Amino acid sequence: MHRRSFLTTAGAGAAALTLAAAPAHAAAHRSPSRAPAADAPLLHRWFRDTYRSIDAMTTDFGLTADKTDLSAPGRPVPSRQTSPTNIGCGLWSTVAAAGLGVISRGTMRRDLARTVAAVEKLERHHGFWLNWYDAYDGSTLTQWPETGAPVRPFLSSVDNAWLVAGLRIAADADPSLRRRIARILATADWSFFYTPYDAADPAQRPGQLRGGVWTDTDEPTGHHYGALNTEPRMASYLGIADGSLPAQHYWCMYRTMLPEWEQEQTPGGSYVTVDGVRVWNGHYSYRGRKLVPSWGGSMFEALMVPLFVPESAWSPHAWGRSHEHYVRGQIEHGLVEEGYGYWGFSPSNVPDGGYREYGVDAMGMQTEGYRSHGVVTPHASFLALPQARGEAVANLRALARDFGAYDDGYGFRDSVDVRTGRVSDFVLALDQGMIAASLAQELRPGLLQRPFRTGGFASRVRPLLARERFSI
Repeated sequence: MHRRSFLTTAGAGAAALTLAAAPAHAAAHRSPSRAPAADAPLLHRWFRDTYRSIDAMTTDFGLTADKTDLSAPGRPVPSRQTSPTNIGCGLWSTVAAAGLGVISRGTMRRDLARTVAAVEKLERHHGFWLNWYDAYDGSTLTQWPETGAPVRPFLSSVDNAWLVAGLRIAADADPSLRRRIARILATADWSFFYTPYDAADPAQRPGQLRGGVWTDTDEPTGHHYGALNTEPRMASYLGIADGSLPAQHYWCMYRTMLPEWEQEQTPGGSYVTVDGVRVWNGHYSYRGRKLVPSWGGSMFEALMVPLFVPESAWSPHAWGRSHEHYVRGQIEHGLVEEGYGYWGFSPSNVPDGGYREYGVDAMGMQTEGYRSHGVVTPHASFLALPQARGEAVANLRALARDFGAYDDGYGFRDSVDVRTGRVSDFVLALDQGMIAASLAQELRPGLLQRPFRTGGFASRVRPLLARERFSI
């Protein structure tokens, strides 16, 4: 998902969208277990250095900035801008660092309290946070720091989900913050983004979440987040769990687009009716495996959410199988189909500068989907640890060895063009945050998942996943 372009312009190109005019054998799920002793020291080192990069991107004000350039001499200087997702990444990475012994509990409590205090000062609308703030003082950005282009104030449903997730993790880790965080979240009502379902008019009233709302006019986006297997489902889970969204909403999202709609491939599958919703239970096939496609075919669309919500454990024969097939498709795309010698494709910094979506086109619904272009993104391999630990570690070792993609003290650079050898100069908070969460789950399973295994997640979300029957 090209989130940076979407949030800056709040225009076309957002992932997993549904427009009103839209009609025109896996390995068994591996139960969480600690990393083998032979790999644990390496994974701990990777986590320590990754956390150091996140800490270096966190300003004295307490907000984790969007990115930092490692090519400049001296200590890296964080960018000016930050987003709700970046702040959430900082929160859960701090909790993970304490859980893995990289920082003390006291340091964790101090850093979490500082970030929560900063979040309390941020401008909010309808209980949610705007898309971009100044990481150094918390003021709302009205101009893009790098170009001076105007920034229209926007509430992003998906980015707010990652901040709410980070706050929930912080409250779970530090009981002294629970009341403050509960007050912060009390007005974050996900129904604000929701268009109720109407079976008589599902194009206009699809039972899905809007991409967001411009706060200067209170105008919602013209699109909804329709694709199920994309990272916006975190907002859906949060809303279902807290009761602000009906459980029916889960069945209103698309496993694939409807078969008569233009999309990357003609889906297989059939219609079923669940909770009053007529669901096209579709699938794609890629390299002989059936899977539920994402919007663009990138790794983090499919595998960022299960860092926190245990989809594979709660739905082993549906979500678990699709995740396995998705990872296998990414691996075979890089090693077999394209012959790069390396794999793992997800939106990231462009090695030569900028930001771009990368993915496996055939695994995404978008007709002009994300292509790999030979750019391998290390965070994609970390996301694959639960499904392909050995291959993921080997791929990361090779990226470090063959391209110098690992920076001692700051972790993996954001991307590598394996055709030219060009390595990105940057680390991005979003991608480092995914790496930190992936390593935490591998080294201490469940550490960051505790807030998403109890309460409304257990009573409302888990039963939905248990009922899921993908046609794969």
